[in-house]
Amino acid sequence: AHTAPTLAGLKTGSLFPCAYSSWPVLLREIRAMNRLLRGKGLCLIPLRHRAGRALLYLYRPARLSRDLAAEDAATLLEQEGYADLRQSRALAELIQRLERFEDFPHEIGLFLSYPPEDVRGFIEHGGRNCKCVGCWKVYGDAKRAQDTFRAYKLCTDRYRAYSAMGATVARLAVADGASAPQSKA
Repeated sequence: AHTAPTLAGLKTGSLFPCAYSSWPVLLREIRAMNRLLRGKGLCLIPLRHRAGRALLYLYRPARLSRDLAAEDAATLLEQEGYADLRQSRALAELIQRLERFEDFPHEIGLFLSYPPEDVRGFIEHGGRNCKCVGCWKVYGDAKRAQDTFRAYKLCTDRYRAYSAMGATVARLAVADGASAPQSKA
C-alpha cells in the first residue's frame, strides 16, 4: 500500500517500515526483490535500521536523478548542505543524516516527489502555515497537490485490491514509461 504510487510510476519514491529478525536475511530479500524490479526501472534500498525495524526506500533511479537535478531541488539541497547532487552521493548523504538524527531531514521530500516549493515552505515555516495537508504539507499549488493526493489514493486503493486478488509486486510494478495495470471490469 505504501509503495503503490511508486510501483505504478506516479511518483519517484516511497518509504515504508519493515520489521526483520535477521539483518542478513532482510538484505538477501532486498537483493532478490531488486532482481525482480530492476527491469522495471525500480530499486529497493534500506535507508536506516535499528532494533529489528528497517526503513526501506523503493524508488525509480532515473526519475530520482532527474528530480534532484531540477534547478529548484538542486538549489534547496545545496542550501541544506548536500555537496554532491549525483544520485548515489545524495542518497548516501540522506542515509548518513537518517542515521545521525532521530528526526527525518525535511529535504527527504525531494526524494519522494514532493514539489520543491512545498519542501522549501515546510523548512521555512517549520511545518506551520501550510495551505492544505494530504500526503505532505502544501505551501505552493494546493489544487495540483490535491489532484495528486487523489491520484495516489485511487492508485493505492486499486493496488490494494489487485494484491488481495493475488497480484505480486513484480506484476504490479510498471516499467518506466508504461502505464499502470487497469482492472478488467
